[in-house]
Amino acid sequence: MPRHHASPKLGRRSFLALGGTALISTLAACSPQTKTAANVEPAGKLPSGAPPPGTKLSVAVRSTRLQLGPAGLEKDLPFTVSQWPNLSAGPDIIQGFRAHSIDLAVNAGIPPIQAHAIDVGAKIVAVQVRNNPSYVFATAPGSDIRTVDDFRGKKIGFSQGQAQGVVVLRALKQAGIANKDVELVALPSTQFLTALQSQQVDVAPLGEPTLTKYLSQYEKDGARGVKTDVVDLLSVLWAPNEVLNDRAKAAAVRSFIPLWARGQVWAWENTDEWIDTYYVKDQGVSREDGKRIVASLNKPLFPASWDEAIAWEQETADLLAAGGFVPEQDASELFDRRFEALAAQAVPAEYREKS
Repeated sequence: MPRHHASPKLGRRSFLALGGTALISTLAACSPQTKTAANVEPAGKLPSGAPPPGTKLSVAVRSTRLQLGPAGLEKDLPFTVSQWPNLSAGPDIIQGFRAHSIDLAVNAGIPPIQAHAIDVGAKIVAVQVRNNPSYVFATAPGSDIRTVDDFRGKKIGFSQGQAQGVVVLRALKQAGIANKDVELVALPSTQFLTALQSQQVDVAPLGEPTLTKYLSQYEKDGARGVKTDVVDLLSVLWAPNEVLNDRAKAAAVRSFIPLWARGQVWAWENTDEWIDTYYVKDQGVSREDGKRIVASLNKPLFPASWDEAIAWEQETADLLAAGGFVPEQDASELFDRRFEALAAQAVPAEYREKS
């Protein structure tokens, strides 16, 4: 298949341009080369007890915002949430960290790697593991792709700065296909659906409920889902170094982590209410789709030890570095292990990941 030279060129910092704002690209290009208050490594013992009165955090964790009330956890929040930014894409969160407008966020494992690559000081403070695949590779209408082996020579939707990008790289590596043997088309994941419909790409990873909506419309035209066993293992809470170096805010982060974990457990144990609260009212999908999506999930698991999570992040960082997308880095530097056991300690034993 001929190359389409109009496709966006990929590079180590191209993920920033995919965040939907030119400002992030400018910030990346001006990345500081010296230590500042914003990227000094957090140190010292975690503050104990509740954060002092008047402590505020801006928290970009929409699921927890929606869980606190119905789960009865809102009364246990010992600080003020100044705002709940409705942002979740890694590049947007990184911009929020740099602009000092977000203090704590939830993402997959790749945004902390990308942040480190452009000297944005931030640390992972809590970890949830997901052992089931979150994405299925959807093919364009009329495509002859049946398996990952058929990806050779094809155009693949690729969002370097998001979890979907690593799913692509891991699937290619598992199939023994070199990056040069496919065309990675740089797009934000929000554009994958349109790119498939217009056949700008041959295949792209889609999550739910987008996958079901796409296949229900285009399966009759030859579109299909190609499943793999590639998992996006980590969901993480992370915060800028300057937040973790502020003792009041660090205490607030410490107090938030158990509520985040318990909220996930509540959603798992109260699926009907969570489907109505999140999937139907917030995400606008049908109750039937919500039930099907929830039925495909595994229960939330929180590891008491982060050794596996660090190893996973290192593999991911190495994969990105091998492709020339980020410099080599030590993934252990992405974690603030002072917070390591807090999430696991906050949930019943059945929700703790066995080491």
